[in-house]
Amino acid sequence: QVQLVESGGGLVQAGGSLRLSCAASGGTFSRYAMGWFRQAPGKEREFVAAISWSGRSTYYAVDLVKGRFIISRDNAKNGVYLQMNSLKPEDAAVYYCAGSEYDKGSYYTTANAYEYNFWGQGTQVTVSS
Repeated sequence: QVQLVESGGGLVQAGGSLRLSCAASGGTFSRYAMGWFRQAPGKEREFVAAISWSGRSTYYAVDLVKGRFIISRDNAKNGVYLQMNSLKPEDAAVYYCAGSEYDKGSYYTTANAYEYNFWGQGTQVTVSS
């Protein structure tokens, strides 16, 4: 059973930065594509960023992050990260880490939540204006 635990959320002023971390245990982390999603109150969960199991490919919700966010991973540490810069009040949400078992190659990434098999409990990000 794969477990994902997010950390790094908190309160930050607009324009500030946060680095979210997701620690994985169980399973074979290095073979999973990973993604970050977020959900604000009253809104549906939305895709933010994804990274292939090899780290060779990344994919972003460009309309949301526009180069402000960077996803990365360290397979040796079973971790995936989301560096968030130039934060805006509209970035406030619960951020979820997710893992996909789909074996579609070392460049595979997906924004489709239904292709993720494992989810963390989320970490709250609050951005003050």
